Amino acid sequence: MISRLPPLGFGGGAIGNLYAAMSDAQASATIATALDAGLRYFDTAPHYGFGLSEARLGQALSGRSDVIVSSKVGRLLVPTDAGPGERHGFVDAAPFEPVFDYGYDAVMRSCEESLKRLGRDRIDILLAHDLGRRTHGQDHPARFREFFEGGYRAMRELRDSGAVGAIGLGVNEHEACEEALGHGDFDVFLLAGRYTLLEQTALDGFLPLCLRRGVRIIVGGPFNSGVLVEGLASAHYNYRPAPSEIIDRVRKLQAVCAAHDVPLPAAALQFPLAHPATASVIPGLGSPTQVAQAMAWMRTPIPGALWDDLRTEGLLHPGAPTPDARVPA
Repeated sequence: MISRLPPLGFGGGAIGNLYAAMSDAQASATIATALDAGLRYFDTAPHYGFGLSEARLGQALSGRSDVIVSSKVGRLLVPTDAGPGERHGFVDAAPFEPVFDYGYDAVMRSCEESLKRLGRDRIDILLAHDLGRRTHGQDHPARFREFFEGGYRAMRELRDSGAVGAIGLGVNEHEACEEALGHGDFDVFLLAGRYTLLEQTALDGFLPLCLRRGVRIIVGGPFNSGVLVEGLASAHYNYRPAPSEIIDRVRKLQAVCAAHDVPLPAAALQFPLAHPATASVIPGLGSPTQVAQAMAWMRTPIPGALWDDLRTEGLLHPGAPTPDARVPA
């Protein structure tokens, strides 16, 4: 399953109304454009629009057996009477409240509910969502223990039964993945925002560990929440307005890319794929235009001298693998 992941996938947060509402028609058109462009891997989660992303994806992919779908467990959706507006970053989403629960029964229930929303009899990749200290703070040890005493066993059983093809974590911090590897075996990690042109500390220990353990990486958030693709005046980083030191670093990245006539987003998309642990990169895509842009950036020729200049400027980890100086396939 993991060996069949394509280099470019579809991040499904935006079709769950992340930061801005979209119509069902726009979501459907976005997914249809992705399929027409040849994209065959789609990532989603119950948290994205509180079931909205999964439901929209399920409708658009109905009857398709040629796609790979990943979703997540770790939050149960509980009915709420909350009205329209923004909740947890999602605008005018479905009337549910996401409640953390990594227990055995909760993971089984969450997977069953996801299968119904997706209209599928199997989830290709199932990921435990948002374990880690960045999300849970002082509650992290208890949540981590809850997962390994219950949810992890459920995921193993789902994989063994064939209801799930592969299991892993979907997180924003590689430290949680390293800790998890000390307690269990996983096929894949979806790591968001932590192996990008802005951040490469995962090279110091985590990615070599993945290679030793035979675990592949799906790189989410290749634009670090938008700062590597948005105009700097409105840039986000880690889901918040970008701080000044990040803005300064992005300006330096832009200058090097401009000197080689390469769009910064093209370099940001192609860079993570050079590491042998990386199986796929999945930017969030929220419109047909964004799909077309991502496809164009993936095909942009990038000269080897650009990567050399980034390293000379101290903008690239000394040990970071870089793509070949060719047009990607």
